[in-house]
Amino acid sequence: MIKLLIVDDERIEREGLQAILRKGYPDLDIALAQNGKIAVQLADELEPDLILMDIKMPGMSGLEAIELIQAKHPRIKYVMVTAYDAFEYARQAIKLGVKDYLLKPSKASEIIATVGKVIHEIEAERAQQEASQSQQAALQKALPLIETDVVTQLLFDHVHDVHVDELVGLLDIQAAGSAMFVMLVLLPAGSEGLYSAVKEKVRQRGAGLVGALYGRQLPVIVIRDPEKSFRTQAISLARELLSLAKPDAGEGWFVGIGSVCGALGEIRQSYQESLVASMDTTLPVKYRFYEDVPALGAVYDSQLAKQREKQFFDQVRLGQWEQVEAGLMDYIQQYENLGAELLQMQQRVLELLWVASRVLTEMGIEADTPLFSFQAEDVRQLRTETGRLLDRMRQSYAKHFERVEPDTIQQIKQFIMEHSHEDISLDAIGKRVGLSPFYISKMFKDQLGINYIDFLTECRIEKAKKLMADPEKSLKAITFEVGYHDPNYFSKVFKKMCDVTPKDYRKTLLGGRKPEEEEG
Repeated sequence: MIKLLIVDDERIEREGLQAILRKGYPDLDIALAQNGKIAVQLADELEPDLILMDIKMPGMSGLEAIELIQAKHPRIKYVMVTAYDAFEYARQAIKLGVKDYLLKPSKASEIIATVGKVIHEIEAERAQQEASQSQQAALQKALPLIETDVVTQLLFDHVHDVHVDELVGLLDIQAAGSAMFVMLVLLPAGSEGLYSAVKEKVRQRGAGLVGALYGRQLPVIVIRDPEKSFRTQAISLARELLSLAKPDAGEGWFVGIGSVCGALGEIRQSYQESLVASMDTTLPVKYRFYEDVPALGAVYDSQLAKQREKQFFDQVRLGQWEQVEAGLMDYIQQYENLGAELLQMQQRVLELLWVASRVLTEMGIEADTPLFSFQAEDVRQLRTETGRLLDRMRQSYAKHFERVEPDTIQQIKQFIMEHSHEDISLDAIGKRVGLSPFYISKMFKDQLGINYIDFLTECRIEKAKKLMADPEKSLKAITFEVGYHDPNYFSKVFKKMCDVTPKDYRKTLLGGRKPEEEEG
């Protein structure tokens, strides 16, 4: 219901306008005021949508009343009522945002038409506001899905330039050009309920992006706070997250902290470092920085050691077990050549096996924590025991993929094509088919040669192209129909994917016919 306030010092004028407008618009909620001062008071109490304001009144004039009301209620609209068709009044009224004016006396038809025009404008604004609120609600609902997908793609795949900055922008995270690092939070077994608490804590701090929980591992991309040192910021957040654990949470609660990187494209290195930092959860302090971990390749050149670590990660993910075993055996040989102590050699090998176990967990593969059953007495025993532990990992890897149907990727592809207009995510698809989102991302790259998010985008853009052939559909309506929540974001993605704006594409498609949003 639209609320209208009629302000006039002459009773007959007030009631006359009221009678005419009640007849023309029976649903109007109409109030009356006999002077400017009362109008200001009623505006505070009633917050009307429209005020019919007489200009000439004793005491406070209509223009003075509008100025006072507008300062507190800028959305109210006005129609001036006056016996004077004076330019100066009109000029001041326009400056105050008055929509129209009525001259005394006016015909009933003129009054109804003038007020009706403003009413239609109010109704249109309300409809637009409701649509905007609905869109914002849909976007807010989709943000958790967007956030986990962004983290998954950044840490385990390459996100196309079409998406990174725009998706991060939707999440209202100032990541572009910012330094950042990864914290890997290991939750105690059976403490999945802590996921929401961790996510809320990070959100409250405005610290960064939280990924999906896989097994016990929860990756968090943290935006560097330039007002604090890296270690101060990381320790503060780690302690806050650790404080969420219940006293009886048991062992396993731990935070591994990777090094700072300069851009989103480098974040995978920090993630891998956070994995290494979280290898030993039995430490008395339940967080550790990668830079505090004795280098896995301490006997090598540090740069070579980093390369070997990265290669080791990739080999485990790809299931290249012969290369993994060869690398570990070479590692043992290098230590033996340098005359390292056997106990030190065994500890270093165990750390690498722990990393391999973490990588399997992130892929959704259940594998036992690798532990040597005895202290090796010589290098031969160390090699044999290392091979045995690797065989157990290899078997877990093989069993996992034996359960995966041969046509799983085609099923996922078909599901995305049919549901691309919905808020679907890697996490949701993973739960549907019983696979890790990381593994689904890997399957897309290996079998289809494309990233999951790029495939989803292609589906949406192709659907948008088809819908554009209907001149009755506006581009805004098409935006929401294909699954986007922000027309500006849709336009940017379309332009980067098609090298032309949606508007220009449609103009060519329709061959000169005007679409709905351009008519009128």
